[in-house]
Amino acid sequence: VLKAKEASKCDAGFVTHSSGNHGQALAWASQVAGAPCYVVIPSKAPEVKKNAIRRYGAQLVECGHLAQDRYTTCDKLAREKNLECIPSSDHFDVIAGQGTICLEFLEQVPHLDAILIPASGGGMASGIAIAAKAIKPDIRIFIVTPKGKRLEECLRTGIRPWEGPQQYLDTIADGIRLQQTGYITTPILIELAEKEVFEMEEQEIIDGMKFAFERMKVVIEGAAGAAMAAALSDKLRAMDAKMTNIGVILCGGNLDIEHLPW
Repeated sequence: VLKAKEASKCDAGFVTHSSGNHGQALAWASQVAGAPCYVVIPSKAPEVKKNAIRRYGAQLVECGHLAQDRYTTCDKLAREKNLECIPSSDHFDVIAGQGTICLEFLEQVPHLDAILIPASGGGMASGIAIAAKAIKPDIRIFIVTPKGKRLEECLRTGIRPWEGPQQYLDTIADGIRLQQTGYITTPILIELAEKEVFEMEEQEIIDGMKFAFERMKVVIEGAAGAAMAAALSDKLRAMDAKMTNIGVILCGGNLDIEHLPW
């Protein structure tokens, strides 16, 4: 009976809430599978992100600007249309899929001492941490966030410090503006990530983006800019001098070039 129910949901289609990479990925995968896909996205999200998701064949459903709005809208769609909900981070298959980033990274650069990973809900960070530690147990995993996430407090105490519904942080790095990491991902990060978190200021994120634009000729969004800023930071320079080979996850280029943050 359970398998029949799961199959019927897959036939009906999938739904998620995402304004970036995950929404595009699920839209593409659903198109390949021949299943309908609905992506809930804030109405104020950049048009470049909306258009990218549409191009992969998904139906966009806009919601309000509060973080909780996208969860409410997603749940409602799932119930009404009998859809399978695939969250962007708090899902074991998503975490495993994100971990393949690390498999490719360490295959190309096996001598990495540490990896800097931007985190929102923590799916990518969790997946990379699991894969990295399995391949190279002594590698160090550092999480990068905007100011105000309180993730370092979480990692040091081993307790989720957030209460109530999800909140957005006020940051130009909209791909990592969710304040809370997930219920599945948080224990993984507590176990595997370093306790020091790189909390980046807005100007540092902008400087990181500009560095990638000007020096690397790579267009990156704010979330990736935060990781770049962490790699260039005094905080990293002051750490273990033996930690010289640093991997940086540039997690997306979903940037509206008509409205740059500077």
